Amino acid sequence: MRSPITPSAFSPILRLSFTNPKCLCSLSIPPAISEPGILEKPTSKVLPHFLDDPNPKTNFPEKTSPESGFPGNSSSAYPGYSQDTVPTSQIHEETAPLSQSHVIDALLCHVNDPKSALKYFKWVEKQRGFIRGVDVFCVLLHILMRSPETYMDAQKLINRYVSGDSGPCTAVFFDHLINCAKRFDFELEHRVLNYLLNGYIRAGRIENAIDFFNSMICEDVIPWVPCMNILLTDLVRRNMIDEVRDLYNKMVLRGVYGDRYTVHVMCRAFLKEGRLEDVEEYFRETKERGDELDAGAYSIVIQAVCKKPNSNLGIQLLKEMKERGWVPSGGTFTCVIVACAAQGNMMEALRLKDEMINCGKPMNLVVAKSLMKGYFAQGNFDSALNLFDKITEDGLVPNKVTYSVLIEGCCNSGNVEKASELYTQMKLSGILPSAFNVNSLLQCYLKAPLWEEASKLFDEAVDCGVANLFTYNIMLSRLCKGGKMDEARSLWNNMVNRGMVPSLVSYNHMILGYCRKGKMDMASSVFSDILERGLKPNVVTYSILIDGNFKKGDSEKALDLYDQMLSLDIALNDFTYNTIVNGLCKVHQTSVARNMLKKFLEKGFIPSCMTYNSIVDGFIKEGNINSALAVYREMCEFGISPNVVTYTSLINGSCRSDNFDLALKMRNEMKDKGLELDVTAYSALIDGFCKRREMETAQGLFFELLEVGLSPNTFVYNSMISGFRDLNNMEAALVWHKKMINDGIPCDLQTYTTLIDVMLKDGKLVFASDLYMEMLSKGIVPDNVTLHVLVNGLCNKGQLENARKILEEMDMKNMTPSVIIYNTLIAGYFREGNMKEASRLYDEMLDRGLVRDDKTYDLLVKGKFKGNQSPVKASHG
Repeated sequence: MRSPITPSAFSPILRLSFTNPKCLCSLSIPPAISEPGILEKPTSKVLPHFLDDPNPKTNFPEKTSPESGFPGNSSSAYPGYSQDTVPTSQIHEETAPLSQSHVIDALLCHVNDPKSALKYFKWVEKQRGFIRGVDVFCVLLHILMRSPETYMDAQKLINRYVSGDSGPCTAVFFDHLINCAKRFDFELEHRVLNYLLNGYIRAGRIENAIDFFNSMICEDVIPWVPCMNILLTDLVRRNMIDEVRDLYNKMVLRGVYGDRYTVHVMCRAFLKEGRLEDVEEYFRETKERGDELDAGAYSIVIQAVCKKPNSNLGIQLLKEMKERGWVPSGGTFTCVIVACAAQGNMMEALRLKDEMINCGKPMNLVVAKSLMKGYFAQGNFDSALNLFDKITEDGLVPNKVTYSVLIEGCCNSGNVEKASELYTQMKLSGILPSAFNVNSLLQCYLKAPLWEEASKLFDEAVDCGVANLFTYNIMLSRLCKGGKMDEARSLWNNMVNRGMVPSLVSYNHMILGYCRKGKMDMASSVFSDILERGLKPNVVTYSILIDGNFKKGDSEKALDLYDQMLSLDIALNDFTYNTIVNGLCKVHQTSVARNMLKKFLEKGFIPSCMTYNSIVDGFIKEGNINSALAVYREMCEFGISPNVVTYTSLINGSCRSDNFDLALKMRNEMKDKGLELDVTAYSALIDGFCKRREMETAQGLFFELLEVGLSPNTFVYNSMISGFRDLNNMEAALVWHKKMINDGIPCDLQTYTTLIDVMLKDGKLVFASDLYMEMLSKGIVPDNVTLHVLVNGLCNKGQLENARKILEEMDMKNMTPSVIIYNTLIAGYFREGNMKEASRLYDEMLDRGLVRDDKTYDLLVKGKFKGNQSPVKASHG
């Protein structure tokens, strides 16, 4: 097998040493440069005699002397030669550096004896000046592939070669390996290519391995499936999932799907990528092809489908495993149990738990945690705690996750006492609570509400360094919602001093707190701080400020903020849209709100029943029942069903406009739609009929309210008492007051005002006085209406001095009497003939800046007093 290549076939670059073979890729050699003599036919003077012998093994001495050429040290250039058999001039020539062509020809001469070729290669490597080229190595590998006895030697050489960092680039090496096979008539043995592929993988040269794999595919050499599996496994480990897909698809295009281990690798790749659907689809296709599967493949797929979670498919695959004679591992059982519990299938989860234990797989904390979460989700609080007690009795030691599930479950179910107990138990077990545990319990305390316990827990978390920004925000939120802005500001400063950087959520809490207190200047100041810090206010920030300004009555500022949102391209959410609509209605701009809604609809806003309720209620409060009904019809046409709030507003508006037929129609329509009237709706109807003095109808509605299971409130009783008072049925009014007391309904200012009026009209001054004192003892402050009732009652009974004292009490409390009160007192003194006091009261009224009304005019001009002198004249007489 002599080389047919001409002397100029290889450039000098191929003779570069293996000690620095990077030159094969990096050096640029002009194509015109060549060196004669490379790969020339060997002459007898350059070949050791054992290579010329057809059976070179016979020329190896059993023992070597210090003078022998191989394997010991010698002055001879070739093993098996001595100075006695070789002329001195020839030895001088033969000790010159060996060329690549000489070594290649020497290897080719021994192509049928791979072991001798290997020995020669090892010998020649040690010779001074020998430059080990890539083609020498390629020829040697091809020779070693001719005998199974030297496969292992080839593999060791390859592993040693690729483990270094000085080899040529993969493409160059691959090309030379292929070219050598073609030039020297070797049959390309795929084994050597797979050895090289495996060598690159073992050496961690993953990019080289990918390149070599692709080169093999391009040359129509199919990598061995085990090598492919090793490469794919390494790629999965490195999270190079795209490369995994690419290489596998190239194999599939050539009809190679791999084996059961390939199934493992591909499933794990899809699973690691989070493509759970791909895992399921790949496994299904594998089954349909009839490829080999094992328990490991089923376990991986079960893990994937349970992560979705799809507990039904997980149960089905688990069943298939058992039908094939495989016993699922504890981990596989755990995956399915967790999925069942997560999907609320506790019966199946418990059955699988028992089956797992019966198969000899012990209970574990993951299963216990999942079952406890499942119990909590079903509201089965006791079963969750019983399971916890059971696993601790059986020797399982709860960890932080176990306690976290229990504490959170207790908090969500409102069992703050048990949550606190478990938190303490966790600390006593030597487990440091996490911020998650602290935050769960903290929210539970605040919801209870147990402010003292919450404060203590918060301080403890801060001292231990467990508290995070979310912990501070929980406390900040509660303080701001409670209107405790001084404490909130103090907490804010403490947070900043401890190195916490407030988030936009923190700022939003502060803005909300100030808006609820009506301190819009402070809210605007916090907003400015957000901008100064470089934070970007979001839709929540603007929505809070818009709502605060509307509640403060500053619709102009609110709408300016809305325009600002639009200019900054901040997308409005449903809360913002509804806030603007509701805010405009609250400031009596309901028509504007309705027009704004039309603009919002053009922007894609889908209004809710609450949106239309704001507009309906706004028109009702403005006394525009017709517009309210128009909006009601509009929402029905839009496909939005009115709810109880809608009908209650319409019933209330109908009663205010004295349209009781419409009110009853709305009530009947509610019943037809299966809607039950609430207390507010009944209150509106009862109050309306009481004002019409139709007390029989009002009483019927009252008892209907009781029959449907509702409890009447103070407003309902006030309406009934006032109704009977207006009919001068004082006895019935007092009966309803007694019923009110017996039912435990508290009296408010209106109740006391009505009852005092009843007592005074009935001549029961002592009872009226007692009621007044009772009202004051409860901290209820009388208003002008109450005081007018008292003054009027006393004046009618001729007790002008007592009535005058009430005026003095009002002065002491910095209350300004109304014109009606002055009119009542003036009329009283006129009836008594005390013109001087009547005139003095008139002057006092004017001095207070009050403007006389028609009643005052009647008293003064029409002479509804004793005597002929005008009170004005009398006062200045």
